[in-house]
Amino acid sequence: MEIKRHKEEGGENNIFWITMTDLMTALVLVFIVLFFYTYVTSSYERIQSKLEQDRASKALQETLKNQNINANVEAGIVKISDLELFNINSYELSDKGKKYLDKFAPAYFNSLFSNDYLNKNVEKIIIQGHTDSQTFRGKYSADEQYMKNMELSLKRAYEVANYMTGTQYNKSNGDKLRKMIIVEGASYSSPVLVNGKEDFNKSRRVELKIIMKNNH
Repeated sequence: MEIKRHKEEGGENNIFWITMTDLMTALVLVFIVLFFYTYVTSSYERIQSKLEQDRASKALQETLKNQNINANVEAGIVKISDLELFNINSYELSDKGKKYLDKFAPAYFNSLFSNDYLNKNVEKIIIQGHTDSQTFRGKYSADEQYMKNMELSLKRAYEVANYMTGTQYNKSNGDKLRKMIIVEGASYSSPVLVNGKEDFNKSRRVELKIIMKNNH
């Protein structure tokens, strides 16, 4: 009888471990399904976001072209040459630069806010100044030159942002816009390369780029 009892107890233990094994297997499968679903959903959202940004970029490019506004639009990033905005080594907008922004700013902001997807999903607009590696060369040490260019690029970005927000864009979006704009200076840390060499004219620029909410 004692031997039989042990066998029965052993059988009950086996049933317990089989049940726990099945439970753990089921939990692993649920985890895998949830992970796969999250990955697929996230990938789909990224693809949709990219498609919407591409459409908006093309629409903006067409708007600027129709209004004879000279700017390079690539993947939602607008690049404006410093020659359109400033005098040499100056951060103060030239008369030409002010006339340029009088046309550009309304076209840019209205195009941005008239797009339902962008209007809901753009979190930040970064206005970023860039210089070339030749500016201030020879007058300062390498570190001093870099920081002088940092100061120039930051001031240029600020002047563009300050002037753009004062133009006749749709002011109903003013509250939203004031929470979006970020001003940055990049010195000559991101040069434009052509055939492996820095293009000094193209490197001196102001860029406007949008940051989407789902990029975090």
